Amino acid sequence: MTSNTAPLSPETTERLLTEAELLAMPESDYMNEAQLAFFRNRLRELEQSLVQNADQTTEHLRETQFVPDPADRATIEEEHALELRTRDRERKLLKKVQQSLSRIDSGDYGWCEETGEPIGVPRLLARPTATLSLEAQQRREMRQKLYGD
Repeated sequence: MTSNTAPLSPETTERLLTEAELLAMPESDYMNEAQLAFFRNRLRELEQSLVQNADQTTEHLRETQFVPDPADRATIEEEHALELRTRDRERKLLKKVQQSLSRIDSGDYGWCEETGEPIGVPRLLARPTATLSLEAQQRREMRQKLYGD
């Protein structure tokens, strides 16, 4: 049985908006308390998931396996290397998630760091850690492509 209502926010007894409700809101409601609560909840869920994945990786890597066959050992080492690269990307994402939560607290969330204009709800739904509007991000990528890092 599924429900059409979003879960309750831990800070309040009000239910959180759904994505459809969020997208249907007028531009004048941009980054109001309800929208901020929605993104705060989404970012905290992502943060918990990333921390849980890191804990699982730590436990997995602690399991020592003695494998006499060199080919099997190489396969296991390659799997561990891949898992560590994945966790490294997730560690960087976790930092961005925590920065986004700080931006919510400071009132800067949802606003482009370069232009000060709204990032936009659809972009934040796709990438909740975005700090640039789509146009500003495209300009930055073009500069990087033309001039390098």
